[in-house]
Amino acid sequence: MTTRLELRPDPTIRRRARRAITLPLAALAFGVSALAAPTPAQAAPPAVAQTWNTLMYRSLTRQQTAATIRADVAARQATVVTRVSEVANATNAGRLAEAQLTTATRTDTAARTRVTAAQKALTTAKQNLTKANKKKPRSTAAITKAKNAVTAATKTLAVRQAEVKKSAAALATAKTNVRTATATLATAVANRDAAAAAVTAGQQKLAALPTAYSLATQAAGLSREVVNQSRGTFTVADTVQIRGITVHRSVAYAFRRMIDDARANGVVLSGGGFRTKERQIQLRKTNGCPDVWTAPSSSCRVPTAIPGRSLHELGMAVDITQDGKSLTRTSTGYKWLIAHAKAYGFVNLPSEPWHWSITGG
Repeated sequence: MTTRLELRPDPTIRRRARRAITLPLAALAFGVSALAAPTPAQAAPPAVAQTWNTLMYRSLTRQQTAATIRADVAARQATVVTRVSEVANATNAGRLAEAQLTTATRTDTAARTRVTAAQKALTTAKQNLTKANKKKPRSTAAITKAKNAVTAATKTLAVRQAEVKKSAAALATAKTNVRTATATLATAVANRDAAAAAVTAGQQKLAALPTAYSLATQAAGLSREVVNQSRGTFTVADTVQIRGITVHRSVAYAFRRMIDDARANGVVLSGGGFRTKERQIQLRKTNGCPDVWTAPSSSCRVPTAIPGRSLHELGMAVDITQDGKSLTRTSTGYKWLIAHAKAYGFVNLPSEPWHWSITGG
């Protein structure tokens, strides 16, 4: 029977991934809180191993990342709606302020015209009073009338001057309101444009986000180089325990996700990962290899790699068990891994259903 390899976890796993804690990429490279931090004297893993780790992290959290970006874009789109409304309100406020300024200008002009007229009327009244005083024979009635006219003109001028003072203040306020409305509109437009630009940037970021498949495929393309470069720098300090299984810390996040997601699907997996070179030698002897150092793995009763060549010695391979037994091709654990393990960067060695590594070797 041919089993179709599917790189994406099933819907249950994807739902669980959305609930997973998103770790900052800056802290990702071998700094996940659940993993042991390197000691100062410990050499950093090869850059290619860090790249593999980052690619797998991005692949396994891609759906969360996309959801975060979408939520951010949606929030910013809502902000754009608010900012557009603010621009409309500011535009209306500006129009109202301009209309009020026009009215205030007309009112002030009319008030000043009336002041001018009142000043002329007062001047005329004073001139008439002077004439009445000089006229012979002197007329008391005419003088009284002229005085009353001066008094009335003086009062009228005072009223008109008060009106000008009031209209001038209203005009000054109207001008201030126009300046404020203009500045408010400029700010609203700038805020709207900034919000719209943020939406565009988010949409572009989402469009440029690589698929989980492409990220995992990139990581898979680096797997052999990860192994080759890690052999030259590996120390036991490069390993950490994940759910009781010791693995290289560069694959720890992906492996932990695989074990946890399998458990979420009802498949409880365990097994053995890292082993020392001494343990590999012992296994070669125990498994009846004709020669510890030269006999091919296939010549042993149980296939066992030549010491120095096993990925177990790097913590990049795991012999997976289920219910305390090695996986077989009929195990539910094997079937789950065949369907999903590639999404976590792990590949099966066809001759050993229980053996899973980042290269398949």
